[in-house]
Amino acid sequence: MVDCGLLTHNRDPVPLKHIEVDLQVQGHVAAVTSTLQYINEEERPLEAVFVFPMPSGAALCQFSAKIADQEIVAEVQEKQEAREQYDDALSSGEQAFLLEESEESADVFKLSVGSLPPGQSAAVTFIYITELSVEADHSLRFCLPAVLNPRYTPAGTGGGIVSEITSSSTGIPYSLSFTAHVSSPNPITKVESKCPLEPLMFLNTDHTEAKVSLCAGHKFNRDVELYLYYQNPHQLTAIVEAGAPTAQPGSLMGDPVVMVSFYPEFPESVMSSVSSCGEFVFVMDRSGSMNDMMRNGPDAQKRIECARDTLLLLLKSLPVGCYFNIFGFGSDYESFFPKSVQYSQDTMEQAVKKVASYDISTLEFTELLRAAHSFTNVCKNSLHA
Repeated sequence: MVDCGLLTHNRDPVPLKHIEVDLQVQGHVAAVTSTLQYINEEERPLEAVFVFPMPSGAALCQFSAKIADQEIVAEVQEKQEAREQYDDALSSGEQAFLLEESEESADVFKLSVGSLPPGQSAAVTFIYITELSVEADHSLRFCLPAVLNPRYTPAGTGGGIVSEITSSSTGIPYSLSFTAHVSSPNPITKVESKCPLEPLMFLNTDHTEAKVSLCAGHKFNRDVELYLYYQNPHQLTAIVEAGAPTAQPGSLMGDPVVMVSFYPEFPESVMSSVSSCGEFVFVMDRSGSMNDMMRNGPDAQKRIECARDTLLLLLKSLPVGCYFNIFGFGSDYESFFPKSVQYSQDTMEQAVKKVASYDISTLEFTELLRAAHSFTNVCKNSLHA
C-alpha cells in the first residue's frame, strides 16, 4: 500500500491536526474541497512531501498549500522547469512546493512542500471533481476515503501510515468537519449515511437544495459514505454552468457548459424479455480530447487507442445470442447499426472492423447537445423485444 498524507523523506508522518471537507453536489457530480492541517512538532525544520491518491474517475482541479502565513497556489508547468524553479526557491530560502504525478501510479500525486520550520503549521487544500455512483436502490453514493488519515507515533517507535485511524494512547488527536451542500433539478427526498448526521436542512421550499453535516465529534475511523435520494431519479435532467466572467470568450473557461444526466428506466416487460440474453449499448468518445495521452512515459497510449483496445476486447467477449450496438460521438455522432443487432460471428466481425478504423474529430459544444438529445431518443427505441 502507498503511504499517504504529509510525510518526511524518511516516510515518517507529520502529525495531522484537523480535516475540513466541503462537498458541493450538483445532480450526479460532486466537487470536493479537502483541507488537511498539519504541524511540525519536531525541533528542526522538515522538508515534507504530501502524498495522496485520487479516487477512481476523479479529476484534480486545484491545489494549494499554506505554510505559516504564506499561501502558494499551484500552476501547471513543464515538469523539468517546475523542478528547477522549486530547487531554486529552496536554495534561496523561499517557500515553495512542487506537485507531480507519482512514478508508482498515475492516480497518486506527490506534493513537495519545501521546508516546514519547527512549530509551524501547514494546511494543504485540494479540490477534485468526481461522478457519484448509482446504487441498486437508485440512490447516489459519495465516498470520502479514510486513506489520508495517519496513525501518528513518535519517532523511533516504528509507526507509519495506515488506511484507518485506531485509538491509542500515543495517537495525536485531530478533528474532522464535513458539510455537504446538495443541489438537484429534482427534489431531494433524503440523505443517509452509516455515520451520524445532523438533521437534513432544506434551503428552499421546493426541496431542490439541502445541507447536511456530520455530527460533531465523529471518529473518522472508516470511509464516510453518503447516499443521496432524488425524486424521479430516471427523469432526464440538464445543469448549465455559465462561463467565467473574467475568462476570454471562446476559451475553455469562458464558454458555458452543460451536464446531461441520463439514467433510463425500461419497462419490466422489456427488461424480462432480454434478461436471458442481455443487450449491450457501447458509447465511445472520439472527440479531440481523446488524442491526449493516458499518462506520462514513452510507452503511454493515447486515450483513443486505449478506448479502442478496450472496446475490441469487450466486443469479442459478449455472450452469443445477446443484442448490441455502438454509438460514437465527436463533431457528430453515429450508430454502427440502425438498431441493436443479435451478436453473431458476422455482426461481431463487422463491428471489430469499424472500431479498428475509428478516428478523432473535434466535438463542438452545440453539436454535443444535439447529439445527446438525438442519442436519448434513439436509445429509447433501441431495445429489442
